[in-house]
Amino acid sequence: MLAFLIKYDKISVMETKTRVKNKRRIELLDEIRGIAVFCMVFYHAYYVMGDMFGMSGARRLYDFFMPAEPLFAALFIAVCGISCSLSENNLKRSVKILIAAAAFTFVTCFVMHRLGIYGAEVWFGILHFLGFSVLIYALGKKLFDRINPYFGLTGCAVLYPFFSGISKGALGYGEMLNITLPQVLYRTDWLVPLGIYSETFSAADYFPLLPFIFIFFAGVFIGRIIMIKGFPEYSYRKRLPLFGAIGRHAFIIYVLHFPVIYGILYAAGMLAQIIKK
Repeated sequence: MLAFLIKYDKISVMETKTRVKNKRRIELLDEIRGIAVFCMVFYHAYYVMGDMFGMSGARRLYDFFMPAEPLFAALFIAVCGISCSLSENNLKRSVKILIAAAAFTFVTCFVMHRLGIYGAEVWFGILHFLGFSVLIYALGKKLFDRINPYFGLTGCAVLYPFFSGISKGALGYGEMLNITLPQVLYRTDWLVPLGIYSETFSAADYFPLLPFIFIFFAGVFIGRIIMIKGFPEYSYRKRLPLFGAIGRHAFIIYVLHFPVIYGILYAAGMLAQIIKK
Protein backbone atom coordinates (compact mmCIF):
# COMPACT_ATOMS: atom_id res chain seq x y z
CA MET A 1 0.00 0.00 0.00
CA LEU A 2 2.80 2.41 0.93
CA ALA A 3 4.60 1.59 -2.30
CA PHE A 4 1.43 2.44 -4.24
CA LEU A 5 1.17 5.82 -2.52
CA ILE A 6 4.82 6.86 -2.74
CA LYS A 7 6.51 5.11 -5.62
CA TYR A 8 5.86 6.20 -9.17
CA ASP A 9 6.45 3.95 -12.17
CA LYS A 10 9.60 5.24 -13.92
CA ILE A 11 8.56 3.63 -17.20
CA SER A 12 5.28 5.55 -17.11
CA VAL A 13 7.17 8.79 -16.47
CA MET A 14 9.37 8.22 -19.53
CA GLU A 15 6.40 7.28 -21.69
CA THR A 16 4.37 10.33 -20.71
CA LYS A 17 7.34 12.67 -21.20
CA THR A 18 7.82 11.27 -24.69
CA ARG A 19 4.12 11.69 -25.38
CA VAL A 20 4.19 15.35 -24.32
CA LYS A 21 7.32 16.11 -26.35
CA ASN A 22 5.71 14.65 -29.45
CA LYS A 23 2.57 16.76 -29.05
CA ARG A 24 1.96 20.26 -30.32
CA ARG A 25 1.49 23.25 -28.02
CA ILE A 26 -1.27 22.95 -25.44
CA GLU A 27 -3.32 26.04 -26.30
CA LEU A 28 -5.76 25.57 -23.41
CA LEU A 29 -3.02 26.17 -20.83
CA ASP A 30 -1.95 29.36 -22.61
CA GLU A 31 -5.52 30.63 -22.69
CA ILE A 32 -6.18 29.88 -19.01
CA ARG A 33 -2.89 31.52 -18.06
CA GLY A 34 -3.77 34.49 -20.27
CA ILE A 35 -7.14 34.97 -18.57
CA ALA A 36 -5.49 34.89 -15.14
CA VAL A 37 -2.81 37.41 -16.16
CA PHE A 38 -5.42 39.67 -17.78
CA CYS A 39 -7.42 39.74 -14.52
CA MET A 40 -4.33 40.42 -12.41
CA VAL A 41 -3.20 43.28 -14.63
CA PHE A 42 -6.57 45.01 -14.38
CA TYR A 43 -6.71 44.39 -10.64
CA HIS A 44 -3.29 45.99 -10.18
CA ALA A 45 -4.31 48.87 -12.44
CA TYR A 46 -7.22 49.65 -10.11
CA TYR A 47 -4.82 49.47 -7.16
CA VAL A 48 -2.40 51.95 -8.75
CA MET A 49 -5.19 54.32 -9.76
CA GLY A 50 -6.94 54.10 -6.40
CA ASP A 51 -4.12 53.94 -3.84
CA MET A 52 -1.30 55.77 -5.62
CA PHE A 53 -3.22 58.33 -7.67
CA GLY A 54 -6.21 58.82 -5.38
CA MET A 55 -8.94 57.99 -7.91
CA SER A 56 -11.95 57.15 -5.77
CA GLY A 57 -13.82 55.32 -8.54
CA ALA A 58 -10.84 53.03 -9.16
CA ARG A 59 -10.54 52.40 -5.43
CA ARG A 60 -14.16 51.26 -5.30
CA LEU A 61 -13.57 48.92 -8.23
CA TYR A 62 -10.45 47.58 -6.51
CA ASP A 63 -12.47 46.85 -3.37
CA PHE A 64 -15.25 45.29 -5.46
CA PHE A 65 -12.93 42.84 -7.22
CA MET A 66 -10.86 42.07 -4.12
CA PRO A 67 -12.84 38.90 -3.19
CA ALA A 68 -12.15 37.48 -6.67
CA GLU A 69 -8.40 38.21 -6.60
CA PRO A 70 -7.42 34.98 -4.78
CA LEU A 71 -9.33 32.97 -7.41
CA PHE A 72 -7.49 34.18 -10.50
CA ALA A 73 -4.19 34.28 -8.58
CA ALA A 74 -4.71 30.64 -7.56
CA LEU A 75 -5.57 29.80 -11.16
CA PHE A 76 -2.34 31.42 -12.36
CA ILE A 77 -0.28 29.58 -9.73
CA ALA A 78 -1.89 26.21 -10.49
CA VAL A 79 -1.31 26.61 -14.25
CA CYS A 80 2.32 27.47 -13.51
CA GLY A 81 2.58 24.20 -11.57
CA ILE A 82 1.05 22.25 -14.45
CA SER A 83 3.46 23.87 -16.91
CA CYS A 84 6.44 23.03 -14.68
CA SER A 85 5.42 19.37 -14.64
CA LEU A 86 5.75 19.41 -18.45
CA SER A 87 9.03 21.34 -18.59
CA GLU A 88 12.64 20.19 -18.47
CA ASN A 89 14.07 23.70 -17.92
CA ASN A 90 12.65 24.58 -14.52
CA LEU A 91 15.97 25.50 -12.91
CA LYS A 92 16.71 28.04 -15.65
CA ARG A 93 13.13 29.32 -15.45
CA SER A 94 13.36 29.80 -11.67
CA VAL A 95 16.56 31.86 -11.97
CA LYS A 96 14.95 34.12 -14.59
CA ILE A 97 11.87 34.67 -12.42
CA LEU A 98 13.93 35.36 -9.29
CA ILE A 99 16.07 37.93 -11.10
CA ALA A 100 12.90 39.75 -12.19
CA ALA A 101 11.53 39.50 -8.64
CA ALA A 102 14.72 41.01 -7.20
CA ALA A 103 14.46 43.86 -9.72
CA PHE A 104 10.85 44.47 -8.60
CA THR A 105 11.95 44.73 -4.98
CA PHE A 106 14.85 47.03 -5.81
CA VAL A 107 12.69 49.42 -7.85
CA THR A 108 9.59 49.49 -5.63
CA CYS A 109 11.36 49.52 -2.27
CA PHE A 110 14.44 51.61 -2.97
CA VAL A 111 14.35 53.52 -6.27
CA MET A 112 10.74 54.67 -5.87
CA HIS A 113 11.39 55.66 -2.26
CA ARG A 114 14.26 57.88 -3.39
CA LEU A 115 11.80 59.51 -5.79
CA GLY A 116 9.33 60.07 -2.96
CA ILE A 117 6.90 57.41 -4.15
CA TYR A 118 5.48 55.11 -1.48
CA GLY A 119 2.76 52.46 -1.34
CA ALA A 120 4.03 50.19 -4.14
CA GLU A 121 6.49 48.09 -2.12
CA VAL A 122 6.88 44.47 -3.23
CA TRP A 123 9.02 42.49 -0.79
CA PHE A 124 7.74 39.03 -1.63
CA GLY A 125 5.19 39.19 -4.42
CA ILE A 126 3.93 36.57 -6.82
CA LEU A 127 7.17 36.60 -8.85
CA HIS A 128 9.21 35.87 -5.71
CA PHE A 129 6.75 33.15 -4.80
CA LEU A 130 6.80 31.52 -8.24
CA GLY A 131 10.58 31.79 -8.51
CA PHE A 132 11.17 29.96 -5.23
CA SER A 133 8.37 27.44 -5.88
CA VAL A 134 9.81 26.52 -9.27
CA LEU A 135 13.30 26.36 -7.74
CA ILE A 136 12.13 24.00 -4.97
CA TYR A 137 10.46 21.78 -7.55
CA ALA A 138 13.50 21.83 -9.84
CA LEU A 139 15.89 20.88 -7.03
CA GLY A 140 13.62 18.16 -5.66
CA LYS A 141 12.19 16.90 -8.95
CA LYS A 142 13.50 13.34 -8.55
CA LEU A 143 11.82 13.10 -5.17
CA PHE A 144 8.54 14.62 -6.34
CA ASP A 145 8.47 12.28 -9.36
CA ARG A 146 8.42 9.32 -6.95
CA ILE A 147 5.23 10.53 -5.27
CA ASN A 148 2.02 9.08 -6.60
CA PRO A 149 0.28 12.17 -8.09
CA TYR A 150 -3.11 11.26 -6.59
CA PHE A 151 -1.52 11.00 -3.15
CA GLY A 152 0.35 14.27 -3.74
CA LEU A 153 -2.82 16.09 -4.81
CA THR A 154 -4.64 14.82 -1.72
CA GLY A 155 -1.74 15.97 0.46
CA CYS A 156 -1.92 19.47 -1.02
CA ALA A 157 -5.68 19.60 -0.35
CA VAL A 158 -5.01 18.68 3.28
CA LEU A 159 -2.01 20.93 3.88
CA TYR A 160 -3.30 24.12 2.23
CA PRO A 161 -6.08 24.75 4.80
CA PHE A 162 -3.77 23.59 7.61
CA PHE A 163 -1.32 26.43 6.85
CA SER A 164 -3.90 28.99 5.67
CA GLY A 165 -4.00 30.72 9.07
CA ILE A 166 -0.24 31.07 9.51
CA SER A 167 -0.31 34.84 8.95
CA LYS A 168 -2.78 35.11 11.85
CA GLY A 169 -0.59 33.09 14.20
CA ALA A 170 -2.24 29.69 14.04
CA LEU A 171 -2.13 26.38 12.19
CA GLY A 172 -4.84 23.77 11.92
CA TYR A 173 -8.49 23.41 11.01
CA GLY A 174 -10.32 25.81 13.27
CA GLU A 175 -12.06 24.19 16.21
CA MET A 176 -11.06 20.69 15.07
CA LEU A 177 -7.34 21.44 15.46
CA ASN A 178 -5.77 24.73 16.44
CA ILE A 179 -2.04 25.15 17.01
CA THR A 180 -1.05 28.63 18.21
CA LEU A 181 2.37 29.75 17.05
CA PRO A 182 4.74 31.70 19.36
CA GLN A 183 4.05 35.43 19.11
CA VAL A 184 7.78 36.15 19.13
CA LEU A 185 7.81 35.01 15.50
CA TYR A 186 5.56 37.93 14.57
CA ARG A 187 7.72 40.68 16.03
CA THR A 188 9.98 40.94 12.98
CA ASP A 189 9.60 40.58 9.21
CA TRP A 190 12.43 38.11 8.59
CA LEU A 191 9.94 35.29 8.02
CA VAL A 192 7.85 37.20 5.47
CA PRO A 193 8.51 34.54 2.75
CA LEU A 194 6.79 31.97 5.00
CA GLY A 195 3.70 34.07 5.71
CA ILE A 196 4.87 35.35 9.11
CA TYR A 197 5.21 39.12 9.56
CA SER A 198 4.82 41.93 12.08
CA GLU A 199 1.90 44.33 12.44
CA THR A 200 3.83 47.06 10.64
CA PHE A 201 4.46 45.03 7.48
CA SER A 202 2.75 46.20 4.30
CA ALA A 203 3.16 45.34 0.62
CA ALA A 204 1.41 46.08 -2.66
CA ASP A 205 1.77 42.46 -3.73
CA TYR A 206 2.30 39.60 -1.29
CA PHE A 207 2.24 35.84 -1.89
CA PRO A 208 4.08 33.87 0.82
CA LEU A 209 5.21 30.29 0.28
CA LEU A 210 2.81 29.13 2.97
CA PRO A 211 0.11 28.23 2.19
CA PHE A 212 0.26 29.06 -1.55
CA ILE A 213 3.00 26.59 -2.41
CA PHE A 214 0.44 23.82 -2.01
CA ILE A 215 -1.60 25.34 -4.85
CA PHE A 216 1.54 25.29 -6.99
CA PHE A 217 2.25 21.65 -6.19
CA ALA A 218 -1.40 20.76 -6.70
CA GLY A 219 -0.86 22.06 -10.23
CA VAL A 220 2.29 19.94 -10.55
CA PHE A 221 0.43 16.79 -9.55
CA ILE A 222 -2.55 17.65 -11.76
CA GLY A 223 -0.12 18.03 -14.65
CA ARG A 224 1.35 14.62 -13.92
CA ILE A 225 -2.10 13.03 -13.80
CA ILE A 226 -2.99 14.62 -17.13
CA MET A 227 0.31 13.39 -18.56
CA ILE A 228 -0.56 9.83 -17.57
CA LYS A 229 -4.00 9.98 -19.14
CA GLY A 230 -2.96 12.17 -22.07
CA PHE A 231 -4.21 15.65 -22.85
CA PRO A 232 -7.63 15.63 -24.56
CA GLU A 233 -7.72 16.70 -28.19
CA TYR A 234 -9.70 19.87 -27.49
CA SER A 235 -6.83 21.22 -25.33
CA TYR A 236 -4.72 21.70 -28.47
CA ARG A 237 -7.26 23.85 -30.32
CA LYS A 238 -7.30 27.65 -30.24
CA ARG A 239 -10.52 29.14 -28.88
CA LEU A 240 -9.44 32.45 -27.34
CA PRO A 241 -6.43 33.61 -29.41
CA LEU A 242 -6.10 36.95 -27.57
CA PHE A 243 -5.81 35.27 -24.18
CA GLY A 244 -3.61 32.59 -25.71
CA ALA A 245 -1.18 35.29 -26.87
CA ILE A 246 -1.23 36.88 -23.42
CA GLY A 247 -0.57 33.49 -21.85
CA ARG A 248 2.40 32.79 -24.11
CA HIS A 249 3.97 36.10 -23.08
CA ALA A 250 2.74 36.05 -19.48
CA PHE A 251 6.15 36.59 -17.91
CA ILE A 252 7.12 39.72 -19.84
CA ILE A 253 3.58 41.15 -19.52
CA TYR A 254 3.58 40.67 -15.76
CA VAL A 255 7.06 42.15 -15.39
CA LEU A 256 6.22 45.25 -17.44
CA HIS A 257 2.59 45.90 -16.57
CA PHE A 258 3.16 47.77 -13.29
CA PRO A 259 5.72 50.32 -14.58
CA VAL A 260 3.71 50.77 -17.79
CA ILE A 261 0.48 51.45 -15.90
CA TYR A 262 2.23 53.81 -13.50
CA GLY A 263 4.04 55.59 -16.35
CA ILE A 264 0.83 56.10 -18.35
CA LEU A 265 -1.05 57.48 -15.34
CA TYR A 266 1.86 59.71 -14.34
CA ALA A 267 2.16 61.09 -17.89
CA ALA A 268 -1.61 61.62 -18.05
CA GLY A 269 -1.49 63.54 -14.76
CA MET A 270 1.35 65.75 -15.99
CA LEU A 271 -0.49 66.40 -19.26
CA ALA A 272 -3.65 67.34 -17.37
CA GLN A 273 -1.70 69.87 -15.29
CA ILE A 274 -0.20 71.40 -18.42
CA ILE A 275 -3.63 71.71 -20.06
CA LYS A 276 -5.05 73.39 -16.94
CA LYS A 277 -2.32 76.01 -17.11
